[in-house]
Amino acid sequence: MQTTNFNHKLAAHCESGMVTSLLNHSGIEISEAMVFGISGSIFFAYINNPMLPFPTIALRNQPGKIYKNFSKHSNLPFIKKLYRKPAQAKRDLDILIKENTPAGVQVDFFYMDYVPEYIRAHFNGHFVIVVGKNKNKYLISDAYTPVIAELEQDTLLAARFTKGPFKPKGLMIYRNGSMNTIDWESAIIKGIKKATFNMLQIPLPFIGVKGIRYFAKKLPDWPKFARDEEHLSDEIMMINILLEERGTGGGGFRFMYAAFLQEAAKIINKPAFNEIAEQMMINGDEWRLISIYAGKIGRNHELGQDKLRELGTMIEKRAEAEKTLFTDLKKIIS
Repeated sequence: MQTTNFNHKLAAHCESGMVTSLLNHSGIEISEAMVFGISGSIFFAYINNPMLPFPTIALRNQPGKIYKNFSKHSNLPFIKKLYRKPAQAKRDLDILIKENTPAGVQVDFFYMDYVPEYIRAHFNGHFVIVVGKNKNKYLISDAYTPVIAELEQDTLLAARFTKGPFKPKGLMIYRNGSMNTIDWESAIIKGIKKATFNMLQIPLPFIGVKGIRYFAKKLPDWPKFARDEEHLSDEIMMINILLEERGTGGGGFRFMYAAFLQEAAKIINKPAFNEIAEQMMINGDEWRLISIYAGKIGRNHELGQDKLRELGTMIEKRAEAEKTLFTDLKKIIS
C-alpha cells in the first residue's frame, strides 16, 4: 500500500473542501469558509435553456472556479493538468502517489460506488482527492464521506473521462509547495469584490440579485414545463435539495459566507464585516425556510398557483435582502 499520510476531513462542499485539504496538507492553515470567501464563489443563477430538461438554480460558481479563483486571488499556485489519453492520466496520478503527493481530481459522482446507490447520480462537477493506492484500488478522500474510501482504478479512470456538461477531461490538480504565504488582506478584498460583482453587477437578468428576482417571477410558470403533477412535485422538492443537501453547508452557501466574513473581520481588522455576517446568517435562515416550504408543498402535492406565488414572494424577499447586503459589503471595501 502507498499513502501520502493525508489528514482526511469532512467538508460542507466538495471543491472548497478539496482546496482546503490540499492547502492544509501543504502547510497552510486555512478554513473551508475562508477558501470559499477568497474565491468569491457565492453566486446565484436561474438557468433555463434547451439543454436542460427543466429550469434549475445555481448557488455557487460553476465547477472548477473555486480552485481557479482562489489561486488567482491568493497568488498560491496549483498545478493543473488536463488529458486526452486516460493512460497518461493514470500514469501521472500514480507517479504523484509514489512521490507522496495527494492530487485532486474531477469526477462524475455516479461512479463513486463507496456511497449508497440511492444517492448516486451523474454529475461531472464532483471533486475528490486521491491520497494513496492499495494494489488496484485508489484511496479516496471525499469531503462527503466520514473515512477514506477505496475505488477501483478502472472505475476512477472512467469517472475522470465521462462526457456531458462540465466533462472532467481527466483534470488533476495538486500543490508543489513552492509558495506558502498569503497576503490575507489583498486576498480577502479580491474575493469580496468578486462576490459583489457576481451578485450586483453582471448585466444579465438571470444572474445574481436579478437572478433571484427572476426566479421568483418565473416559478409560477413551472407547471407548464412539467410532464405531470408528480414531475412538478419532484422539481419543487429539488429546490430544498439544492439549498440544503448538495454540499452548500445550508442556506445555499449563505451560512458559509457568513462564517467567512466573521473570520475576515478578525484577520484584517474589519469589524464592519461582523454586522454583515449577522445579517447574512439571518438571510441564510430565511433561505432555509424557503427550502422547508418547497419541500413541504412538493411532498404534499400542494402545487396550485397560490402556493407557487407564496414561494415566489419568499424568494423575492431574498433578492431585496441580498441587494442590501452586497451593496453594504461593497461600500465597506470601496
